[in-house]
Amino acid sequence: MGDGAGVGPEVIVAALLDPGVPARCRPVVVGDAARLRQAAGIPGLDCEIVPVPHPRAAEFAPGRINVVDLGLLPGGLPWGTLSAEAGHAAHEYVRRAAELALAGDVHGICTAPLNKEALHAAGHLYPGHTELLAHLTGVEEVSMMLSTEKVKVIHVTTHIGLIDAVHRIEPGLVERTVRRGHDAMVRAGNPAPVIGVCGINPHAGENGLFGYGEEAEKIVPALEKLRGNGVDARGPLPADTAFFLASRGDFDLIVAMYHDQGHGPVKVLGIEAGVNLTVGLPVIRTSVDHGTAFDIAGTGRAEAGSMVEALRQAAEMSTAPSPDAPS
Repeated sequence: MGDGAGVGPEVIVAALLDPGVPARCRPVVVGDAARLRQAAGIPGLDCEIVPVPHPRAAEFAPGRINVVDLGLLPGGLPWGTLSAEAGHAAHEYVRRAAELALAGDVHGICTAPLNKEALHAAGHLYPGHTELLAHLTGVEEVSMMLSTEKVKVIHVTTHIGLIDAVHRIEPGLVERTVRRGHDAMVRAGNPAPVIGVCGINPHAGENGLFGYGEEAEKIVPALEKLRGNGVDARGPLPADTAFFLASRGDFDLIVAMYHDQGHGPVKVLGIEAGVNLTVGLPVIRTSVDHGTAFDIAGTGRAEAGSMVEALRQAAEMSTAPSPDAPS
């Protein structure tokens, strides 16, 4: 359910009442039933929110929303306010969902947004969902992928400063990131994705004119190895050109070197229905591509389109064979 003080409860209720969602999957919320009832009451949505002890106990009918109710939020929690209680609850929702996924009790996880400051205030020192889920599932390295109708982007580095990102980028990390993106695209039904890889510097360094040879040192060796293994990875490309080409369909996936290089264009091109995917986990995880939006939480103004799309992609990826599975 994400942070209960943000828009998560509102977009969840609206999304689960969208007729297209139950046609694709059988969703069960891990969260707080009372908070979901409050969220449903803001726009006056007609639904039944039912606590269940386990997803196996869920019953599915029009207008019914099943909730594994952890009951962690205080009844008077204000909307749009930073809260350690909400940060702790958000952590526990993810922990329980990861347990269910690892046990095979659910086929995928779809997360509403949490607030990093609230998470930290509760003593859970993770940069966000991605790193928390990696810890909970025992994975050392994962990648963040953002998906919109026009462009998909995977990040070599994410929640670290720009100087640290440049230091961290090296051929092995670039290669592993591209491979994770390639495998995710294959799993989603694209057997031969065309992947554009951004450079680090303006104009991708322009043959050493800008920067200190980072493209030649950190990116080119990885691309040569990938292409030698049959992965169609092209670059290093100037980031502004790469996203323009991707938006018109020349690339199936763009590899961004750092957080804002990938997030900025994606949010311009399609934040309303954007989806955040974590690739490299042993479980399927998608998420909305927006934050807790404290400024509009509790007002009924939150749009559920990104949550509907995140659920659709989670369902689609959960039923698709892995790249290594026999046909």
